[in-house]
Amino acid sequence: MKGRLIIAGVACIAALALAGGGAYIYFFSGLRSSPAALGLSATPSPIASSSSSDVAGKWTVTSGSQAEYRVQEQFVGETSKHLAVARTSTVSGSLNVSGDSSGYQVGGITFTAVLTDLHSVDSVVGHDVTQRDGFVSRQMNLQQFPNATFTATSATVIAPDTRQPVSVSVPGKLTIHGVTKDVTATAKAQMTSGNIEIAGSVTINMTDYGISPPSVGFTTSDSQVTIGFDIFLTKSA
Repeated sequence: MKGRLIIAGVACIAALALAGGGAYIYFFSGLRSSPAALGLSATPSPIASSSSSDVAGKWTVTSGSQAEYRVQEQFVGETSKHLAVARTSTVSGSLNVSGDSSGYQVGGITFTAVLTDLHSVDSVVGHDVTQRDGFVSRQMNLQQFPNATFTATSATVIAPDTRQPVSVSVPGKLTIHGVTKDVTATAKAQMTSGNIEIAGSVTINMTDYGISPPSVGFTTSDSQVTIGFDIFLTKSA
């Protein structure tokens, strides 16, 4: 009996040592990586080359669209922060375009991202970062507030005769966690393969939306969050 207890004790110590080693790898090794922010695809076609009748009209979000959050985490014992990144490809919405190649007016802008489909895409050696997703879901009460929605009444897009993407600044309203705040999204837009593509970001403070920055015993996160997007739209018939 005594021998069995000794064996059991040794096994427990070995298990704790392995767990401790895994925790060390996760929190202190620095073997962590995060994907680059969402951005435009590489091959635009010039907006100015399209006639106004090609561009004017209603455009609807199509496949390939994504939204993400990016927030800094601070691990206990670490001097440098880790960038946590989670993405969802469940994005919907539309906008209306009028004008001509000298400049377009964009209105009726509504984009919605389903936050319950967010999944972590950063990596930390020795740890399953997707465990974070459940905690974020509870912290943001996503069962009650599953969506993030950006709306804007209008925006102006200057379309120069160039193959370069055009810059866009869009003031609007962002609703998260049942709270709506004024924000300004900065983005770039281009025509690609017959679609409009818009990629950019908006930075918020989660406390403004009634969300407490996640904090557990071994890590805390900043309250500042960057919400990024890469949205493809196809012209409605």
